[in-house]
Order: sequence, then structure tokens, then C-alpha cells
Amino acid sequence: MRSVARFALLTLLLPLALWGEYLVNDHLLSPKASAYIEKMGDELSKKCGINAYLIATNDKISRGKSLYGYIEKYESGMRRPYIAIVFAPNSMRIGIVASSKEMKSLYDPEKVKGYAIDILSAEDKNSLQSRYDVAMVQAYSELADEVAGSKSVKLETTIKDEGGWFLDIVKWLVYTGSILVFWVYFGRPIYRRLKDGRK
Repeated sequence: MRSVARFALLTLLLPLALWGEYLVNDHLLSPKASAYIEKMGDELSKKCGINAYLIATNDKISRGKSLYGYIEKYESGMRRPYIAIVFAPNSMRIGIVASSKEMKSLYDPEKVKGYAIDILSAEDKNSLQSRYDVAMVQAYSELADEVAGSKSVKLETTIKDEGGWFLDIVKWLVYTGSILVFWVYFGRPIYRRLKDGRK
């Protein structure tokens, strides 16, 4: 009897663990990253009256399917006006959906997605979990800052400056790695051939 009661309680609590106020999380982000997003979302909502959501999903969303159509199943739990980042790594998709044209004008979608894509595409020793966490927190932070900035509001909980430094380091490592790979596989052999040819 106790095991049945525990199972029933777990079944009731599991959706609550996956749904935060501003985050739908299919076990893709860690509790620490989730807490950052909730904190930023709460401040943005209180100061600007705009709700920013992150839907981190294991669902496979085909390339032909609109993200607007996809998020319909979550809309009952979302307050308008809203902007939502949809992160679906199983489909290699990341996009931003806004509840109106006015909301769309408050941010630069390419810049926001760029924060995530730069981190997700970097080849480093960090775990996939770490990359998901950093990429989504940075993208969400950038979105929140841009939306708040459009209203001349400054947020205290975002980490844009830190994100900028982090992205600069990641880009520097990627560029340095690319140069080293080019040198080892192409530059050095050509240099040796030219050197040997002169002898």
C-alpha cells in the first residue's frame, strides 16, 4: 500500500519538478541552471511586465514544423505577453517565439541564439550537461537584458557581462584550435616540403 502511495505522490510531483515558473525542463538543465533562469525571469516579469520562458525539450521537432505550433501545448501555463526560447537538442533546433509583433521587436533573435550556438558548437572538455547549462543561461540572460533594455530597465540578476567574457574565451580557444589543426595537418607538411626542396 505504501509503495502505491509513493508512486502516486511521485506521479503528482514529477510535473512540478519539470515545470518552473519560467522554465519547462525535460531533465536537460541542472537545478543550478534552472534556478538562474527562474531568478532572471522573475525579475524581468516584475520590472517590465513581460514573461520570458525557456522550453528545454527532449521532443523531436521536425524541420517543417513551426515552433509556434509546437508551443501550443504549453501555452495554457504561459502568461501573456511572452517570449519563449525553444531548445530541442534532439532535433538540433533552437528558436524564439513571441506572443506578438511588439514582443518580437524587443530583441535580436540572431544575437540571442548566437550566445547559445557558440557554446553548444564549441569542442571542449566540458560535459554535454555543462554546455547545455551555460548555453541556455547565457541565451536567456541576453534575451532578458535586451527586453529590459528596450524598456530602459536594468536587470540585476542577468549575467551578460560574464557571458561576454566566457564567449570571448570560447571563441579564442576555437580559433586557436583551428589554427593549430591547420598547421599540424597542412601548414607543417607544406613547410617541410618547401624546406626539403631547397636543399
